[in-house]
Amino acid sequence: EQQQAISLRNLNLLVSAAAGSGKTAVLVERVIQLILQDKADIDQMLVVTFTKAAASEMRERISHALLEALHEPGPHLQHTRRQLTRL
Repeated sequence: EQQQAISLRNLNLLVSAAAGSGKTAVLVERVIQLILQDKADIDQMLVVTFTKAAASEMRERISHALLEALHEPGPHLQHTRRQLTRL
């Protein structure tokens, strides 16, 4: 189910599960794939969490993943840099 939540495209998605079940990791991976593979713009996404702390953690994880992606060569670099500035 987690892999399906990451890879589904062209639809809205609700991820609901118990604490510690990996929701944040799934959402972060989905956002990263949308940015890197589908060239989506992060400022066109709506990702909702229940607390400011969870939102901050998610933002940091996305930022870290985008920074890691900048170390990999490829045509995604300019788009990735742009997404970091929009985050």
